[in-house]
Amino acid sequence: MAATPHTAPAPHGETTATTEHESSGLPQFDTTHWAGQIVWFLIIFAVLLFLMRNVFVRRIGGGIEDRDHKISSDIAEARRLKEQADAEVEEANAEMAKARAATQRLALEARTKAKAEIAAGLAAEEAKLAETVAAAETQIASARDQAMTNVRSIGVDTARAIVEKLTGQPATAAEVEAAGRA
Repeated sequence: MAATPHTAPAPHGETTATTEHESSGLPQFDTTHWAGQIVWFLIIFAVLLFLMRNVFVRRIGGGIEDRDHKISSDIAEARRLKEQADAEVEEANAEMAKARAATQRLALEARTKAKAEIAAGLAAEEAKLAETVAAAETQIASARDQAMTNVRSIGVDTARAIVEKLTGQPATAAEVEAAGRA
């Protein structure tokens, strides 16, 4: 608490001033206190400077360095994983190409085998069909020969019947033979 001037009335009309300590305003501007304030300012400044240089800046710098290190290690890990994934993709593509080639080879072998089986079955069926056709042709030739012998006798009988109907007289065997040759 600052002392304020105290004035008391004097018995003869004089005023006397009694002050313990006179001040002219704010203590910061009082030059009698400046030496102590400057010392404390320098001590606090030195302590803050020491703390800033040796503690806070190192922690902040260490945090920044740790973050930079973490980012660069994460980027390196991401690149490594990408290269590993690319290698696995290439390996999978190579395996797929091998599998595709093996599948095409198996399909070609199966197709060739099926064609051979079909050709063998077709040849066997054609042989059976040829036998059946040959037997049928033999039967047809036999039936035709037999029919041809009957045709001649039918032709002779028909010619005899026509001549008899037209002329009213039966035809002779020589006339019918002559007509059958013609």
